[in-house]
Amino acid sequence: MEEDTAKSNHRNLRRLVISIKASFGKLDLLMAICDNWKYRDELIRKYEEELTKQDVKCRRLKIDNSHLSMKQGIWELIAQEPDLEATDSLAVVSVLGADELLGIRLNELKSAQEKFFFSLQWTREALREFKFPIVIWLTPSIAATLAQQAPDFWSWRGGVFEFSMPVASTFPEEKNVKSFTEPFVDRNSSFSIDTVALQEQIQNLQTLDANSPLLGSLYNSLGNAYKDKIQYADAEASYVKVLKLSEFQLGIDHPNTAASLNNLAELYRLQGRYSEAEPLYLRSLSIIKQQLGADHPNTATSLNNLAGLYKLQGRYSEAEPLYLRSLQIREQQLGADHPDTATSLNNLAGLYYSQGRYSEAEPLYSQALQISEKTLGKDHPKTIATRDNYAQCLKQIASLSK
Repeated sequence: MEEDTAKSNHRNLRRLVISIKASFGKLDLLMAICDNWKYRDELIRKYEEELTKQDVKCRRLKIDNSHLSMKQGIWELIAQEPDLEATDSLAVVSVLGADELLGIRLNELKSAQEKFFFSLQWTREALREFKFPIVIWLTPSIAATLAQQAPDFWSWRGGVFEFSMPVASTFPEEKNVKSFTEPFVDRNSSFSIDTVALQEQIQNLQTLDANSPLLGSLYNSLGNAYKDKIQYADAEASYVKVLKLSEFQLGIDHPNTAASLNNLAELYRLQGRYSEAEPLYLRSLSIIKQQLGADHPNTATSLNNLAGLYKLQGRYSEAEPLYLRSLQIREQQLGADHPDTATSLNNLAGLYYSQGRYSEAEPLYSQALQISEKTLGKDHPKTIATRDNYAQCLKQIASLSK
């Protein structure tokens, strides 16, 4: 399976390079889909290195909350380097960051994702001004959402290039708790995937390619959509399908299979089905340790999730060493100022808070808040959650000192 995946990745990389070279002097939108941000960066480095040797100008554009318009971002690149728009210029622009945009609204009329998709849908024609290929990097779930939210833009694609590799970001992003029992989820957001449309995409893809690796991602998105709508039975059926596909296509001990186990376990945890969630978490952790190593960031994530389950069950003595080990791995592998390190600090502090160990929780919350404000910004949901947690802890300490 791994050999087949490697061959497929290599073949698609060659197809992508050929498509880029065939598009010089004209606009071509090339969709590159990858489930691994580290591998994505390695692929970009490879084709940029090859193209640069042939005097091709390789530029990157990062989409973020302050730059949601791809068109405007490219014009800013051109303003800095006017030669990019010359008719005889050999150039390619790689667009990143779409997968990092927040999908919840946070009291805004539109979420960052919605604004980005809206911009793509309604400025499609204006992109004709650019005379070079644009490679847009997406995760499978973002690609599925883009196809739904900006169908006219998606129809313009000159090619789709799929890459797959086990990743440090295989697991869904961990969510800090705002209270101490519920994950920070905006249930009031109307930005959700149309489950009917997504099912149609799945059926169409199955007709075209019953073994497409994108199927698992689409089923995962469907499960997420059902979970957000609190349709847990439908979500479970989708997640079970993802797990079976992963086991069949990649193997029972593949990191992506571990991710599927983790997602199903998370659903059971939300439903209070703790006895069913625990063996899935444990199996996921075992796979990750075996395949990626005891010190891998994914191992830290898996440890964190299992610890969270134990915390909910009041099994504090079992949760604490897992949280501590998760924090240790992240500090060593990602750095003391990484957002994931802040997440581990916050979660460990939450455990201490639940036990009434407020003096031990307080410095951890303080450190987590400093990191989050520095790396994510003061208005990021994780920062807001940590700030709320810290305030509650200080309130408890103050009440005890009276």
